[in-house]
Amino acid sequence: MLRWQIAIQEYRGNMTIVHKAGNIHKNADGLSRWELPNTPDNPDYVPTSAEPQIPIEGINITDVGTEFFKEVMSKHTCVMALCSRMLIKTILLECHDNTYSRHLSEDRTMERIKTCAWWSSWRKDVIEYCHSCDRCQKANKATGKRFGLMIHIQEPSTPWEVPNMDWVAALQPGGNKSYNASLVIVDRYSKTPIF
Repeated sequence: MLRWQIAIQEYRGNMTIVHKAGNIHKNADGLSRWELPNTPDNPDYVPTSAEPQIPIEGINITDVGTEFFKEVMSKHTCVMALCSRMLIKTILLECHDNTYSRHLSEDRTMERIKTCAWWSSWRKDVIEYCHSCDRCQKANKATGKRFGLMIHIQEPSTPWEVPNMDWVAALQPGGNKSYNASLVIVDRYSKTPIF
């Protein structure tokens, strides 16, 4: 951002900078959505270690009471209900169709179920349930052509081996000729821009 500010200083009197919200900028590209490696120096670092082992304790119906739950919650960070086949439909209904859930996506429904319940085929059941939800299928109906996949660009080994170009458009017109766009060329190796 600092490079941009320094580079456009000379045009300061001839242009007006107006913020354009991210949700309006629909044509994101590889430069604006740069994927960072999952390393400890990345602020969004997520360790890729194996899932922690969750202790499973059986309980009798006579054990259910506040003392039991206080003891379990003090020992463990995660408590889940092991569900019988009779309750699965109810859990799926509550976590996906409920008024508060408002027909969440597969992933968000899985996240919600993962925190409170478990059964052997829960992931497969959630996917099947979400795909069979009539309301979701009508609301999320795909139209037109499918989107293409992002293509990974190989990292360059020298400066200016791979330049990236993009237009910054819909700017406020300014200057003698009233241009409203700028071609930005960025070196992928050094990330040096040219405007």
